[in-house]
Formats: sequence, structure tokens, C-alpha cells
Amino acid sequence: MTTSTPSVPAPRRVRLTAISMMLAASLIGTGSFAQAREADALAILESMTDYVGSQTSLEFSFDSSIEVITPELEKIQFTNSGGALLNRPDKLRAHRVGGYADVELVFDGRTVSMLGKSRNVYAQFDGPESVDALIEALRSGQGVALPGADLLLTNAYEVLTNGILEAKHIGRGVIDGLECEHLAFRNRDTDWQLWVEVGERPIPRKLVITSKTLNSAPQYTLQVKDWKTGVTPAADAFAFTPPQDAQRLEAHELVDLDELPPDAAPGDNP
Repeated sequence: MTTSTPSVPAPRRVRLTAISMMLAASLIGTGSFAQAREADALAILESMTDYVGSQTSLEFSFDSSIEVITPELEKIQFTNSGGALLNRPDKLRAHRVGGYADVELVFDGRTVSMLGKSRNVYAQFDGPESVDALIEALRSGQGVALPGADLLLTNAYEVLTNGILEAKHIGRGVIDGLECEHLAFRNRDTDWQLWVEVGERPIPRKLVITSKTLNSAPQYTLQVKDWKTGVTPAADAFAFTPPQDAQRLEAHELVDLDELPPDAAPGDNP
């Protein structure tokens, strides 16, 4: 005698499917699957930092935005564009222009020069031994900020993973028509996301940093556009000549060459 499998009424099948989907979703962040996602995220991050750190010379452009929160709890976003030319180990040229600043930084291996074009002022000081050391100085607040500079370090993986509490490989996304791996990381004070181009060139295409210590969680966003490696800089690519009528200041006097308007509260942005 053959036995037939009892049929499940359609409404019940729908409920069972929904429950199965809910259970599957709840398992995404647990156990071995979560560990695999963390391992994937760190592996992709390491491949990106190894690739960037191994490039002797590179050039790229970017768009960036930073959010501030007003006393009325309104979120306002300010946008900038710029670019950078890097020649390891000790040469860098970068610029950034927005509605409130037009800034250029040049490091020729010996001297760091910073020019505030909108104010027609500049400053110069003895540079460190390498671009890595200069980026570390910029990261600690000494000089004009360079968006996403940590991504250019030869030891970027060590710096970026310092203080990570959680890492996730979210999946894939598309930036400017390019398929990218989407990674998410959590630190004590910030959450940050990174999109890395899929393929032989694991280029950092987008970075989003979200502050968890400030009201309304303002974000800083950097999106990399044109990216070239193996470039041959012109002979004068890292030469700096200040405008004839520019005023020379001390380096610490250039701290207000920011991408925010002068009256933006310094404590209300990432």
C-alpha cells in the first residue's frame, strides 16, 4: 500500500515559509557563519591594503562630504572634490576644493608646503622622512586634513584594524558602475564602511565613517573616482612656488583651512 504525504494548506505553507526566512535571517549574525563573514571582511581589507601599499606611484581624484548637526538638530552636508598624486617613499601632492576652502599640500621629500588659495596664505615646514610619517602627522591633526589618507599607508591594514570590535562582509554593491565588495566595521566611537573593487585591482572605491559619540550620528563620506597606478610624475610635479602676493604664516595658523564654514561647530562633525 502506498502512502501519500499529507498536504499542507496554502496559508500554513506561507506561514512556514515566513518563519523559515525569519529563522535564516536571525542566524546570519551568529555562529560559524558570522565568523566566516568576519574572516572574509578582514581578508578583503588586507588584500586592498596590500595592493595599495605596494604601489610605488598612484594618482586619483575623489568627492567627499561631511555632515554637521546644527543646534536645532538639523543635519547639513558640505561637499568637496580633490585629488592626490603619490610617489613613494617621500613625495605627495594633494588638493581639495569646496565652498569654504581651496587647499593644496605638497611634500617634495624635504619640505611640506600648504597653500590656502581662497585666503592666499601659505606655510612651510621641514617634512618627515616619508609619506607614511606625514600621513601619521596629518592624522593626529598636524596640518591640512587629507581625506582617506589612512588608505594610502604602507601599513594601512595594521592602522585600520586597530581597535576593530566587529567586522562584516555585507555582500556586493556597485560604485560608478564597478562591482565592489561591501565591508562594515565597528570601533568604539565609530562605525565605518568600505567598498573595495572586485577583481585584480582591489581599489578602495568608497569610505563612509559614522560617528557614534555625536548627536544624530553625522557621517563623513569619501568616494574615489579616477585611479591610476604606475604613473610617471612630471619633473616639477612636487615643486611648490607660492603666489607672489601670498602671505606666509606659521603652520599652526592654517588650522582653519577646513572644508566647513568658519561658524560650523567643531564638535558637531565626525
